[in-house]
Amino acid sequence: MNDWHSWAALVVFVGAYILIISERIHRTAAALGGAGLMLVIQATDDASAFYSEHSGIDWNVIFLLLGMMIIVGVLKKTGMFEYLAIWAVKRARAKPFRVMAMLSVITAVASAALDNVTTVLLIAPVTLLVCERLALPVAPYLIAEVLASNIGGTATLVGDPPNIIIASRGGLTFNDFLVHLAPISAILIVVLVALCRFLFRKSFVHDEKRAEEVMALEEREAIHDPKLLIQGLIVLTLVVAGFVLHPVLHYEPSIVALLGAGLLVAISSADTGEVLGEVEWPTLAFFAGLFIMVGSLIETGVISEVSQSLANVIGENELGGSMVLLWASAVLSGIVDNIPYVATMAPITSDLVENMGGSGNHVLWWALALGADLGGNATAIGASANVVVLGIAERNRTPISFWQFTKYGLVVTAVTVALAAGYIWLRYFALA
Repeated sequence: MNDWHSWAALVVFVGAYILIISERIHRTAAALGGAGLMLVIQATDDASAFYSEHSGIDWNVIFLLLGMMIIVGVLKKTGMFEYLAIWAVKRARAKPFRVMAMLSVITAVASAALDNVTTVLLIAPVTLLVCERLALPVAPYLIAEVLASNIGGTATLVGDPPNIIIASRGGLTFNDFLVHLAPISAILIVVLVALCRFLFRKSFVHDEKRAEEVMALEEREAIHDPKLLIQGLIVLTLVVAGFVLHPVLHYEPSIVALLGAGLLVAISSADTGEVLGEVEWPTLAFFAGLFIMVGSLIETGVISEVSQSLANVIGENELGGSMVLLWASAVLSGIVDNIPYVATMAPITSDLVENMGGSGNHVLWWALALGADLGGNATAIGASANVVVLGIAERNRTPISFWQFTKYGLVVTAVTVALAAGYIWLRYFALA
């Protein structure tokens, strides 16, 4: 970091981050302002910011979000989310903690099958309606679901975007992730539900009258456009199939989501303007600004300097290296989005694996995945799903502040990463 651009980029990033967490100005304004300053000081340029695969805007993430937001916008007009909200409340007997536990487990399982961003886009509208029906505070339920989505997404190759990068670099398969990460992910979901009982205990206020009213409802009556619902569910099924068949079809999730969105808008009676009005444009702009800022740190060598220092500390000590990689990834993924972080760390981890003779059990890759995925829960901007849900909450006039999310996220991250460290030690060293 001898170049002044490196230090200037670091100052801009820290300044923008302080504005984001202090909430003195809107996080989108802070991110776009920081991105603009990065371009002004030439920490990056238009080619790197808009076209570079490694240090530019991740358009796959942006367009995946756009496509799924359009699909969700159409489905909202069918009454499907009202149906699911009533169904969920009735199955949980309208007990607040049972509702949270059920929605969190559903979110975790769905995040493993789809991806965490898609899942929270689908589950958040249901949650908003559930909380409205039962007169419950929205924030604890949305926060719990985001935490569950990041933990559940850890289990599979497609569950969290960083896993796709790790699989590509490490030559790992879908089944490798299932065998090595699904067991600890399942354990951590149980732990999360138990933590929620403690962390959000003040939110479980049972309103007997509201509960009786919901229990008396007939969920089928909530569906007011059956034809549009059938069209939407068919398209959503095709999109999910496209996600799952990615290794065979070789279409990126963003392409699948956009094709699905275009098809649904074309065949349905939904008004295009109204559907586009449902898109969380400030969230997409925030991601663009954040990607440019982090990309500038990559371009100026700041992140590679940090990563190389980490590699020097690890050396050839596999156990020590796994622990350092796990905890360092958890910390850094909470500060910068875990997607660009993993993109930067993946080649360094690959070199470490080669230095250790190939590391047949891939323990360093699992340490990187667990650290990045679970560390994404630490702060409100640690993972894509976090930012998406904060945007949805703000749009529905139930804003969740940076610190409101982070004070819970830090606790969950500390506990889950500590358990992941024990899992790595026990499975790959003590019982190996």
